[in-house]
Amino acid sequence: MDKHDLLTIGAVVQRSGFAASALRFYESEGLIQAHRSGSGQRRFERSVLRRLGFIRAASNVGLTLDEIKEELGRLPSNRTPTKADWHRISRSWRSRLDQRIAALERLRDGLESCIGCGCLSLRTCAFSNPGDVAASSPKAPGAVLLPDSLRKPHPSRR
Repeated sequence: MDKHDLLTIGAVVQRSGFAASALRFYESEGLIQAHRSGSGQRRFERSVLRRLGFIRAASNVGLTLDEIKEELGRLPSNRTPTKADWHRISRSWRSRLDQRIAALERLRDGLESCIGCGCLSLRTCAFSNPGDVAASSPKAPGAVLLPDSLRKPHPSRR
């Protein structure tokens, strides 16, 4: 591998939009790989930009870190992924996206009457959450009436 084909962490940050801390985290989790220069600095192959694009897209679809790791594990490590590789992996995302779209539409259509939190602060909460039954939900705390596909875990719980 030619040293000119390797990118510094700063170059990857600039081109990918990810923070350096995210790159180090993804490396520690095995999602991306870096080589070390003679002075110990990280150097990334250009192909890491595709993997980072994949990580961003998968995250936007709603995949968890473990799911992203599993999907990346299905990609070939000895060559650049092909269109067929990406199609095979992203095919399963369609139903997940459809579920999120439906949940977002329900959220949009109900925004004027309920925010889904069980707070009883809006007039209609008495109808959609009588007696604050949402407070005893196993999903608590937070907006417990939101569909699961719209409930991202708090960063400290990931």
